Amino acid sequence: LVFTEEDKYGLYSNLLFKCFLAEGVVCGHDLFVASAKDHPDNILKELPAPLLDDTHRNELGEEATAVKSEDFQDSMKIAWRYQNLPKMEASPTTSTKFGHYYDVSKTMSPELSQSIKWHSFYLPEELSSQPKMKTCNMNSAYARLLHSLQRIIYQEGFDGSDPQKKQKNILRIGIQSLGSMLWGDDICSSDTPEDIHSLTKFLYVLRGLLRKSLSACIITVPAHLIQNKAIMERVTNLSDTVVGLESFIGSERETNPLYKDYHGLVHVHQIPRLNSLICDVSDTKDLAFRLKRKLFTIE
Repeated sequence: LVFTEEDKYGLYSNLLFKCFLAEGVVCGHDLFVASAKDHPDNILKELPAPLLDDTHRNELGEEATAVKSEDFQDSMKIAWRYQNLPKMEASPTTSTKFGHYYDVSKTMSPELSQSIKWHSFYLPEELSSQPKMKTCNMNSAYARLLHSLQRIIYQEGFDGSDPQKKQKNILRIGIQSLGSMLWGDDICSSDTPEDIHSLTKFLYVLRGLLRKSLSACIITVPAHLIQNKAIMERVTNLSDTVVGLESFIGSERETNPLYKDYHGLVHVHQIPRLNSLICDVSDTKDLAFRLKRKLFTIE
């Protein structure tokens, strides 16, 4: 369970969310996209285009030349004896390549996105199709989402506890802006929410579903709107990986010369460590992201 704290305007977290889903398409996984804001069909139409091997090298080369021209002024200040030393290779070599790169300026071709099986959950449609639903003191939107997920995991053969006849595949689940007002939850609007445990109950059941099925899930949450910090601590304990994106838009860091090359910071709050009671801690504390013409990079 990958938990992402959204940046203030949801620009970059949305990009990360789409990259996670795009990676699923390229790897041939099944997708499940849930949202109360954007229609899942529109999210899938806007997935970034993958840079497959040849194009990937060209694109990275273009990015590098763009960066080099910026570096030219700086190179004047570098002592001449260091100037001709080879620069370190910034992009991983193909033999150790893990995952794919994406061109965020283009969208994925419809042929590629239609090649995989995907399921969608759009809250306004679900509410109109099933007006009443019995819930055990959990927000009804969350209960519907769990019900829908459970049905797909059991019917489509992702249930790990049940031996499957057909070829195994992985289900990639993406849930957008969970906990926001659009999901009918009030954790973002008041310090003492009416149903304070709704989100944590949902995550607890979801985590149980993920543990016994062949699936991985990314959730984005507008954490900056949640006033009650205790809720965020509980949510962190119920997730495996927790990352926060902090955008510089509108903050004093935007004009800080130290951050002039970047668009925001990445905070790694938690990394999973298997079969251990304590979670792993990131080695590097200082991570920043930037959106260069085509690539979204974290450095």
